[in-house]
Amino acid sequence: MGAHPDDVELGCGATLLAHAAAGDAVTVLVMTGGENGPGDSRRVAGRRAEQEQAARALGARLRWGGQTDCLVTADAATVRVVERTIEETGADLVYVHAPDDSHQDHRAVAAVTLSAARRLSRVLHYQSPSTLAFAPSVFVDVTAYLSGKLAALGAHASQVELSAMVEPDAVVASARHWGAQARIGYAEAFAPTRMVLDLAPVAPRRRATDAPATAPEAVPDAWRLAPARPLADTLR
Repeated sequence: MGAHPDDVELGCGATLLAHAAAGDAVTVLVMTGGENGPGDSRRVAGRRAEQEQAARALGARLRWGGQTDCLVTADAATVRVVERTIEETGADLVYVHAPDDSHQDHRAVAAVTLSAARRLSRVLHYQSPSTLAFAPSVFVDVTAYLSGKLAALGAHASQVELSAMVEPDAVVASARHWGAQARIGYAEAFAPTRMVLDLAPVAPRRRATDAPATAPEAVPDAWRLAPARPLADTLR
């Protein structure tokens, strides 16, 4: 999620494309309409349509947060906007601004998201041009999705044309920088509040002559809070 149109595409657009390619349902929550962004009233009026086009380019559903650009407040009502989106979409992974940012909307959206996603086990922060401090330790290989990210950013013509920070060369250079840090080609980088890996065991292939497999106990006896067998049995 992001505070303004183009925030999500710039911060994690290629990663969202990778999620979509993997079959994940992707939802983009944009909290404001970018009313106070660069450009005249004509450009501002078309900003929502640009965001709709960008979301289609990402293969994502788009939701609006109903807030006003430069006036986002980290209060209970705004937390509820994010909570409702998480509940209604069944989200289990959230991407949002890094908290240490010079733009007040970015800080507010990061703060309310941490509250709204307090029960989620995966919350990752992305970098914005106005981020002040960013020390990522999670990287996503986006080598195959950079062109798609640039296409999604290109949909935000009213902002891209007026911002050097969103120039294609700068976007590619940033991805190459983080890719070098991650020892891969091109990457998007994230600083985790929480990042739980769900590692499912792979069952070995069975042959026709093998004995029927027995399911292992979910928790070894030594780790149980209560003995698996009656105490009298274990003392015999």
